[in-house]
Amino acid sequence: MATIKTVKVTATGPDGWLITTHAGKHTALVDQPEALGGKDEGPSPLDYVFIALASCLITIGKIVAGQRKIELRGMEVEVTGDLNLEVLRGQEKNERAGFKNFVATVKVDADMTDEEKTAFLEEVDRRCPVSDNLAHTTPIEVKLA
Repeated sequence: MATIKTVKVTATGPDGWLITTHAGKHTALVDQPEALGGKDEGPSPLDYVFIALASCLITIGKIVAGQRKIELRGMEVEVTGDLNLEVLRGQEKNERAGFKNFVATVKVDADMTDEEKTAFLEEVDRRCPVSDNLAHTTPIEVKLA
């Protein structure tokens, strides 16, 4: 039987552009860069997508390494992606609002060949919930409270 976990985050704002979020006992600030009118007091919502992907890949990497008895000394993930800002600004209506791509470049510090590291990363990516949600359509319901 599947073990289902419900994840809940709350957010309030804006105070200028600053948004306060709560995830369990943790508070995270979301802001915009000064160039976009914010005070740059926290990552932007777009940054958090990348933060979620990079940190999930490392988390799942640790799980897979533990299960395979691999001594994982560390992982480093760089995530990049391209986005048409004119869509979110309302200046473009013929493209989708989301990123055109995500590229996660991963360094794996472990005693494995490049082929073994590639197979390791393929399993990590397959098991990463954030990667899965970004790669596949997940229904989203936005409703009035």
